[in-house]
Amino acid sequence: MLNDLNLTLEELLMAELPQRFSSTQTAITFCTPDRQVIGLKSKFPALNLFLYDIRENLELRNSSWTVTRNDNGTATREPSPARVDCSYLITMWPNDSDEKSVQVEYEILGEVMQVLLRYPRLPPEILQGSLKDFPPPLRSSVLGQTKLQNLGEFWQAIGGKPRATLNYTLTISVPVQESQIWPLVTQLGESNG
Repeated sequence: MLNDLNLTLEELLMAELPQRFSSTQTAITFCTPDRQVIGLKSKFPALNLFLYDIRENLELRNSSWTVTRNDNGTATREPSPARVDCSYLITMWPNDSDEKSVQVEYEILGEVMQVLLRYPRLPPEILQGSLKDFPPPLRSSVLGQTKLQNLGEFWQAIGGKPRATLNYTLTISVPVQESQIWPLVTQLGESNG
């Protein structure tokens, strides 16, 4: 499911910014945001989407069930799915650290920010794998409060230097229980009384 989320984001960016990501110009990676790790996984320049936090969204918790009447005399009872926030730290890694590369870094980050802001809910046609079947559509928050306690400490912990970052959070639906099928009561029994 999480890999399908990565593939969905990659599909969105490639569809919206084909001049950047459909050719061999800029790679998209999902590894730890570290120049050495990204260099091993792809080429530069590279846009990195690092999934750093996964947690249940308790504000969207819903314990109700939906019941659907079937044509065969049964009803399907389905629990509400859990809602899970998946937070990404998005960074751009240019070829070099010269002034021209830094300008390209900010230019691409700005383009990515515009795409993500354009879609508060991801369009169904780009959803990949298991995400195609999960209601409701995935909602997102761009530039929201990071779930990290301290961004500077994060960069220090992974041995890197601070970088310009976008914080992007998607809320996905995760089924946690199976649907139940029940026979419908079509007539009441007679009373003895």
